Amino acid sequence: MRTFLVKRLPSGLLVLLAASFLIFLILRLIPGDPATSLAGPDAGPETVAAVRARLGLDQPLLGQYLTWLGDLLTGDLGPSYAIGGQVADLIGDGLGSTVELTLGALVLVIVIALPLGVLGATVRRGPVAAAVRALTTAVLAVPPFVTGVLLVLVFAVTLRLLPPGGHESILDQPDIGLQYLLLPALCLALPSAAVLARYLKDGLERALAEDYVRTATALGIGRRRIVRLHALPNALPSAITVLGLQIGQLLGGAVLVEAIFAWPGLGQLAEQGVLRRDYPVVQDLLLLLVAGYVAVQLLTDLAYAWLDPRIRWE
Repeated sequence: MRTFLVKRLPSGLLVLLAASFLIFLILRLIPGDPATSLAGPDAGPETVAAVRARLGLDQPLLGQYLTWLGDLLTGDLGPSYAIGGQVADLIGDGLGSTVELTLGALVLVIVIALPLGVLGATVRRGPVAAAVRALTTAVLAVPPFVTGVLLVLVFAVTLRLLPPGGHESILDQPDIGLQYLLLPALCLALPSAAVLARYLKDGLERALAEDYVRTATALGIGRRRIVRLHALPNALPSAITVLGLQIGQLLGGAVLVEAIFAWPGLGQLAEQGVLRRDYPVVQDLLLLLVAGYVAVQLLTDLAYAWLDPRIRWE
């Protein structure tokens, strides 16, 4: 397993390096000048030039990139241009809330996808099968911002069971924090749960069509036991890969969901950074998102190799 991990690390580092360069370049290609925005509409050329020099924007692009890369390697994210304060402090303030939302959504993805995938593979006809197909199709077809509004209208406005927005740390007050977490986590989890349920259904159908299942059935082993002890373990490796990809979707989708439910995470920070053209905040947040995605894929590969020894041997 250690050799398997060592082989995966160089490709992950190369992806991070390429992503850092693309993020840096794309932000500089966006029309507009942050120095002009910070100086104000009435500032003269000398003031704008002074602001640009103070921010280091008068240096060549390659020099700016190497400076930023060097600061990242030393752990110095530097100050924010427009929002104010240190970038590391701003990210640290919102990171916990975003991780809490993502983990809550991940739990719901597994809880929803597992029974839907098993039902879809074992119940081929009837109202249950039709309901599973309709539910997964509807969830994938409806955009998350529409789902979020519908959840608020049903559970917060009509039934008055859950708060429509806001945040309370689940670590500080678990009962209240869970109430604030449920709606945004559900909104974030539903599309990924539908995707995972479909892949799990397909994997189970392939496993149930294998010869060993027919042999076990002929020996009189119950259907539930076959699914639980034989078919499901063989369908899990491909489902784990899909789950790893969906975690990346959860990290990216958290930005929109946080805006809908007024969740004070990295999504709101990213929105402020983009609107104010705060280069350090936006580029560090984007690179953090890529790093998280690379780390998740690495853990997914390890889980896949642990479930399927043939991958390790190769």
